[in-house]
Amino acid sequence: MPDFQATASVELLKEFKGPDLHDLCDATEAAIEEGGGFGWLRVPERDVLEKHWKGVVLIPQRTLFVARLDGVICGSAQLYRQPSNNEAQAHAGHLSSFFIAPWARGHGLAAQMVRAVEAEARDCGLEVLNLDVRETQKAAINVYERCGFVRWGTQHTYACVDGEWVAGHHYSKILIPH
Repeated sequence: MPDFQATASVELLKEFKGPDLHDLCDATEAAIEEGGGFGWLRVPERDVLEKHWKGVVLIPQRTLFVARLDGVICGSAQLYRQPSNNEAQAHAGHLSSFFIAPWARGHGLAAQMVRAVEAEARDCGLEVLNLDVRETQKAAINVYERCGFVRWGTQHTYACVDGEWVAGHHYSKILIPH
């Protein structure tokens, strides 16, 4: 029996081609069902997901990265940059909407995606990359910490899941030291 090596990659996505939107919505649904839906607790209707992702690629301050496993989109991350009127925080970006579908985990895509967002942030001249994450998202926390993000705070009322408070952790990474 031949050894099968899956092809894993991360790329910046500026427009949807072929099955990309469908694949991204499928991966999003799988992540939400697993509890890592970057804010969503329940899977929304498909048209809501499609509108969400179509909107993301239209917003100039957002850069969408996707992970692919054998060509199929299986995850995402976004780099948010401040709007032009926020000069005081123009040095900092925010990593958000980060997930890998459960069926695609274990191929190194999560760390690869974080590194891609960091590289883009540096290319944009950003000096700091921030993020926040629910304390229950242990796998994501492990990736962030392995990639050198430093936890600087915890908010105990970060999210409300099934009527219960869930803490959230805030992280930063200096990309370009002064």
